[in-house]
Amino acid sequence: MEKKQTAKVGLMGFGTVGTGVVRIIQGHQEDLQKQTGLGIEVHKILVQDPGKSRSIDSMKHIITSNPNDLLDDPEIDIIVEVIGGISPAKEYILAALERGKHVVTANKDLMALHGGEILQKAQEKGCDVFYEASVAGGIPILRALVEGFSSDRITKMMGIVNGTTNYILTKMSQEGADYGEVLKEAQALGYAEADPTSDVEGFDAARKMAILATLGFRVPMKLEDVDVKGISQVSKEDIAYGKKLGYEVKLLGIARRDGEAIEVSVQPTMLPKSHPLASVNGVFNAVYVHGEAVGETMFYGPGAGELPTATAVVSDLVTVVKNMKLGVSGRGMVAPYKEKILKEDSEKFSKYFLRIIVADKRGVLAQITQLLADKNISLVQVLQQPYNGGTQAEIILVTHLAAKCDMENVLKHMQEMEIVHEVKSCYRVEGGDSE
Repeated sequence: MEKKQTAKVGLMGFGTVGTGVVRIIQGHQEDLQKQTGLGIEVHKILVQDPGKSRSIDSMKHIITSNPNDLLDDPEIDIIVEVIGGISPAKEYILAALERGKHVVTANKDLMALHGGEILQKAQEKGCDVFYEASVAGGIPILRALVEGFSSDRITKMMGIVNGTTNYILTKMSQEGADYGEVLKEAQALGYAEADPTSDVEGFDAARKMAILATLGFRVPMKLEDVDVKGISQVSKEDIAYGKKLGYEVKLLGIARRDGEAIEVSVQPTMLPKSHPLASVNGVFNAVYVHGEAVGETMFYGPGAGELPTATAVVSDLVTVVKNMKLGVSGRGMVAPYKEKILKEDSEKFSKYFLRIIVADKRGVLAQITQLLADKNISLVQVLQQPYNGGTQAEIILVTHLAAKCDMENVLKHMQEMEIVHEVKSCYRVEGGDSE
């Protein structure tokens, strides 16, 4: 039997990332050949509109709108899926695996919702499925979790994994601007979609944290297991008070394991300015990983864009081709095998930042602190100043560690107190000595 000289790729999607993938493969042929021992060739490309003009004209002869031209072609070894969305991407990937083709995808939505099913099918068929580009663009975080930490036990992952919200919060912090005006600017620059809901309400970050938790903890985490709160209610006043107390506000994803119990959340979080993640600005992403043996590590880089994302896709492609050459396909990304045990709210502990508007009269602060004490919550910082021309007062509190259920109880009681006119904001606080 003649030895294979070239690994042939079926590329599904020829937009921004797909174009980047083709550019890298064409421009790095010698390097790819040296790394893998095989040439890598884009053999066919699936698009919706074959007649559309594209920045790479030389590929016209291999473009098709029929997925079966890729799925049923025995010459194609690997399907690279960069069309996005759930359907038909899921059906295409499962069909490719059924036919014994390896898969590389950048599809975070699909892997967050159906990753378990896809990885299971890959194991059955002895195929590789890699999806490094689905989280944090060009940062090789998934491979680090699977390979770099394979001999360690990860206890916590904390990340800025959405560039749009990080850009908005950075601009609000640096310029003292309102959320609404910065969002419009982000949309004008192409950092935010016309409908920014997935980004600003935290759903994009939640999908990525579900993927990270699944790989890091080896449990089948789903999107609905993630507590999610977005940034649309973050005000420039919240950010200004945070800065006054030594914090920056970031949309932070946290996956934490204590024993076998797990919690995963995405929400605006106050971070001490000294924390490495506090200085991650603009559209950059960073993921902070804590392992029992290695301690703390941080991965930082561009979270999106044609070439950073395409680089992650081609990196996975190189791994697939190496595995084909070595005859070890299907042993990379392992399907989750541990039982999922989610923490109750009474087991989720955090420090909190509270900003409340109260009646400006004697004894109010004492009543507030007594309410907190009754729920076993003590204070780290207190700031009080006049509000609304001096007829009310604004109180900013930072608590010690408190259970989520106790804090929710406190907020409920505050709503019923005559002296509390409004609870303006409540954010988690991470980092610091009492962690």
